[in-house]
Amino acid sequence: MRPFTYTGAKTTAEALKAANANSNSHYLGGGTNLLDLMKEDVERPNELIEVANLEHKQVIRNEKGGLTLGGMLNNSETANHRDVRTWYPLLSMAMLSAATAQIRNMATNGGNLLQRTRCPYFFEVSMPCNKREPGSGCGALTGMNALHAIFGWNDKCIAVHPSDMAVALAAIGATIEARQTDGSSRMIEIAEFHRLPGDTPEKDTNLEAGELITAIHLPRPDFSTHYYYLKIRERASYAFAIISVAAGLQVTDGKIIKAGLAMGGVAHKPWKLTSAENYLSGKTPNQANFEAAARLAMKEAKPLEDNKYKVKMGEKAIIRALTQAYQRKA
Repeated sequence: MRPFTYTGAKTTAEALKAANANSNSHYLGGGTNLLDLMKEDVERPNELIEVANLEHKQVIRNEKGGLTLGGMLNNSETANHRDVRTWYPLLSMAMLSAATAQIRNMATNGGNLLQRTRCPYFFEVSMPCNKREPGSGCGALTGMNALHAIFGWNDKCIAVHPSDMAVALAAIGATIEARQTDGSSRMIEIAEFHRLPGDTPEKDTNLEAGELITAIHLPRPDFSTHYYYLKIRERASYAFAIISVAAGLQVTDGKIIKAGLAMGGVAHKPWKLTSAENYLSGKTPNQANFEAAARLAMKEAKPLEDNKYKVKMGEKAIIRALTQAYQRKA
């Protein structure tokens, strides 16, 4: 690990000031991803700005009838909060499927959104990786890519985003609040928060330099009854999703009024299944419609040499998640 200085910010204003003064600094929340990357010489900040002890640690009702989750609140406290479990059980279920209890006790909500890909070519500094070193190439493109993207990728990067929490937030339709270095705040819809690789695969999000995630705003709860988070992985714990599906259904009088669907493990960002959501609106929640929605969702998949299995797996996973969501009564 390279030498760095530590700044223990006592207020958000102090943290923003420190970040504005040093373009090679990083905010430090739980450190569950950042410190690993520093040890592997992937991330090389010369200053860490402690933000885990700042004031954004609450779950509160917001003015739109939803909840606001503090950016510095840890994942365990968020997932197990009474209001989250009651009104947003899809989010709680997704968060509790992630990592281990010990890591969830440390990881912050803001840090969860900012965690970087687990692509082995990104972690191995001897291999080419445009995300780690722009212009060096993508080792996974012609290498071992069984766990990589089937949507939204290009020849610059085929990595996938690892967060479970972000997939559920995409299905729910959350909004991220970021504090800018001048002290003002801006709102970013979850669908626009993470980026596809484009020509700048090294940029994971649309945050600007020095911006700090202070809150996650959840809309009015629509999926507190019919929901399911399906995570397919290589082992039962401490493993990232090969494919995941967050499914929420609002059902009234035997018809789907609203559907929330997103996938993980398939793209550079949580992959919102908008076409399938639109198809399901007004439909009867049955096997035939779930199968049709799944086929529609996977229609644009573009698999690589080693991950063609993800197309069929993804289709089956969507059907299963929708079925489990509908059959769940509370």
